[in-house]
Formats: sequence, structure tokens, C-alpha cells
Amino acid sequence: MSLDEIPPFIKPPRLRKGDTLGLITPSHYAREAQLHTTIDNMRQLGFGVKYTDNMLVRKGYLAGTDAQRADDINQMFADKSVAGLMCVTGGYGTTRLLPHLDYDLIRQNPKPLIGFSDITGLLYGIHNKTGLIGFHGPVGDSDFNEYTLHYFKKVLMQPQPSLVYAQPKGLTTEDLTPLYLQGKAVNISAPERHMLNPGVAEGTLVGGNLTLVTSLCGTEYDLDMRGKIVFLEDVGEAPYRIDRMLTQLLLSPDKLRTAAGIVLGLFTNCEADESDASFTLAQVLQERLSGLGIPVLYGLHFGHIRRNATLPLGVKCRLDAGSKSVTLLETAVI
Repeated sequence: MSLDEIPPFIKPPRLRKGDTLGLITPSHYAREAQLHTTIDNMRQLGFGVKYTDNMLVRKGYLAGTDAQRADDINQMFADKSVAGLMCVTGGYGTTRLLPHLDYDLIRQNPKPLIGFSDITGLLYGIHNKTGLIGFHGPVGDSDFNEYTLHYFKKVLMQPQPSLVYAQPKGLTTEDLTPLYLQGKAVNISAPERHMLNPGVAEGTLVGGNLTLVTSLCGTEYDLDMRGKIVFLEDVGEAPYRIDRMLTQLLLSPDKLRTAAGIVLGLFTNCEADESDASFTLAQVLQERLSGLGIPVLYGLHFGHIRRNATLPLGVKCRLDAGSKSVTLLETAVI
């Protein structure tokens, strides 16, 4: 989609205590324990919840058929009693739904849609087709710790004209271990922020999970990165796979080579085994991204980590790689 074809951005209404959130499972099926955790988390935030009979349906690795999952999304946007949509979990499957969503309905009923990982597919497709700002943030069964909760509230409930994404205090290796990898051996990278290329840039935020972003390249649901601040993260991908995906974005004409700046997450468990002849993750990121002549920062806390900040797609942002800072320059909700 060219810059001239992008729909005007739509800011959804802010969330308030007492609102009802529609719970959806657009990807992997949800286990009953995940649903209960999500309900408890939402109630502790002051929200009521609503979901359909499809909530615990399983079809292979998916939460029901494509039609069932798409119908749930359309239904939640149409339901006047629902203030926002919270994805219970990620996994795989959102890109299969994009041809089945009612984008006119969604455009006429703007609401926050929140999630990360595979949910990037929904955030991308809906933002492309409607202009609706989406929220790359926790899913329902995430750990709503102090850091995660702070940015959830500041972005979605208590909007501010300027919001700095601070580095969490007291970082440990636990911050880098995805919840679903707890108890298993993982390779840990340093949690501090690192400047890969200096500079200051402003632009609208776009991005999400690297695997999903690259999977949508060349489709009608893809997003233009020209002049944008691009945020990317992933989990469990070997360095050569990160290299391959970044290379695809470098070879695409309207992607990383035309971006204003790049903000990287922590890329947990993305190192090769010690026995493998491999570049390190840091070497791949440095070699692929530091020569673009734009600011590049590694280590923002979002995505597949315990402390998961909420990043809105489609709002103005400032990246200062030298000072290792990322700042929203406008509110994402009204």
C-alpha cells in the first residue's frame, strides 16, 4: 500500500475501569487455565469480560476454524457493550483471518485491540485496512507486573501527550525468559539497552514480531515503513533465521532501508548452540542494521519477556539512540 492509500489514522476511545473487554483467541487455542488467568487479570484491572462459546474450541493447533475466530473478532467490534478486545494468548493463526474480517465494521466501531507475538498479524492487517491504531502489548494470560501494568495504563487508560519508555529497575535473567520457556534451558542476552547506530529520529511507530512482519511482506495487509520508527522483536529464532528475515526487510523497497529509525526488543533465546558454527545475535544485528545511516537501538522491553511495555502502532514517536530513549509524542486513545 502506498503512502497515498493509507487510511486516516483512527484513535480508539480510552479504556476505563468498569469497561467490558471482549476476550478472543485468534491464534492458538486457549487452555482453561489460561482463560481463568486472563479473567482474573482483567478483573484485577477493573474490567468485566465477555467471550463467546468458541473460547475453548480446538481445531488442531488453532482455536477453532478460521470462520469461528474471525466471527468472534467481528462480533466483538460490533458489540456496543464491549470497549476493547484482549487476546487471551498468541501462537499462530492470525494471518489466516485477515481475508475474513469486516473492515468496514471495524472502522465504524473503533476499539483498542491488544496483544503481541502472532497478534502482530491482526494489528498489521487492521491498521492497514482501517487506519485503527492497535496496541502491541500483553495478552490476557501475561504477567501483569508493575512495569507491564504501568505502560498498559499510561497508553490505554491514562493517555499523556508525552510518554518515555523507561528501563525497568532491578533487571535479572528472569526478565528475558518467556513464560512458556520457564524451566527449560535458554540462552540469555544482556538486558541493557545498546546503541547500534547513533542518531535522533521522529516518525510514527510500526512493527511487532519480526516473523509476522516478514510473513506479511508483499501482501495487501503489509505496512509501509518509509519514514517510520520500526520496532521489532522475536523469540526462539537462531541467528541465521534473524539474518534471513532482516535481509528480506532490507531487500524490500519500502522497508528498513527507508525507515527513520529502528527499535529492537531483547530477542530472547535467539543465540545459536555453542556447538554450532554461527554468528552471534549481536553480530547479526550489528552487521545487518548498523550501516543504514539511521538510529538503531537494542533492548527495549516489549514482546516475549516478563516486563512487556505496550507500544501503539500509528502514533508519533521519537527515538534517540545516543541517549537510549524512546518517547511517544502523542496519545494513542481519545
